[in-house]
Amino acid sequence: MAGHRGLVGSALVRKLSRDGYSNLIVRSHAELDLTRPEDVDRFFAAERPAYVFLAAARVGGILANDRYPADFIVVNLRIQTNVIDAAHRFGVRKLLFLGSSCIYPKQAPQPIKEEYLLTGPLEPTNQAYAVAKIAGMEMCRSYRRQHGFNAISLMPTNLYGPGDNFEPETSHVLAALIRKCHEAKTRGGPVVVWGSGTPRREFLHVDDLADAAVFLMRTYEGESHINVGTGRDCTVRELAERVRDLIAPSARLEFDPTKPDGTPRKLLDVGRLDSLGWRARIGLTDGIRDTYRWFLETSDTRKSAIS
Repeated sequence: MAGHRGLVGSALVRKLSRDGYSNLIVRSHAELDLTRPEDVDRFFAAERPAYVFLAAARVGGILANDRYPADFIVVNLRIQTNVIDAAHRFGVRKLLFLGSSCIYPKQAPQPIKEEYLLTGPLEPTNQAYAVAKIAGMEMCRSYRRQHGFNAISLMPTNLYGPGDNFEPETSHVLAALIRKCHEAKTRGGPVVVWGSGTPRREFLHVDDLADAAVFLMRTYEGESHINVGTGRDCTVRELAERVRDLIAPSARLEFDPTKPDGTPRKLLDVGRLDSLGWRARIGLTDGIRDTYRWFLETSDTRKSAIS
């Protein structure tokens, strides 16, 4: 398991543990720096894992992606290159690579099918991260074609849930709204939402993603990447209203149109995954409650509990 302390990795550990797997091999960043090829080789030579979930990545929201593009492309390229190559050379039976829906063109037709990849320009604010993820997918395909390496790629939609990042400068939209609404509840004042509120986004609870990842690791052997999402979206305004109503019903929403909106709409077509027999189970309202509960339990700023 690469990235077991992150949002996705920790959900995968929960899922695999619930399913009875007790032989999980995990390392923290302090124990294993995946950007260093010699360290990655030593790990694979010593541990010889049979299956690899590659969830480790440098991630962040619009502000972080726009401000630190060099970090996002170089760190992710190094991690992917080192882990995928070592997994092949040291005899891993199967590797699952986790990408992101930002790989698709900014103006892709909606909902977005897997075949829309590389059919148009990317969203500029996260282009560096997207290019790195596209390179990781191509590595999986190329190692399969040239070496017969069993590597599959998943493209999840926007994720949220326990383990999310709630820091103002690096969080994604849903986590940022949870924190802002909590602060409005405990300190007063409005909830400032970036952008116009009109872009549409799809949200998948990270426990659903973990369930899909384990399902596909067990059942999927195809070369093409697979979209993972709910097949439903909402506007950022609708999302902000839902989070506000759950956490701070009396708070006022203020939209800041001077901040970037990002891609106008990003809804994944999940027909391919649906045909394989998997669907998301956690509804958005229940997922927000679950995430806020986790935020309260782990945050130093918690002062109240959700009803």
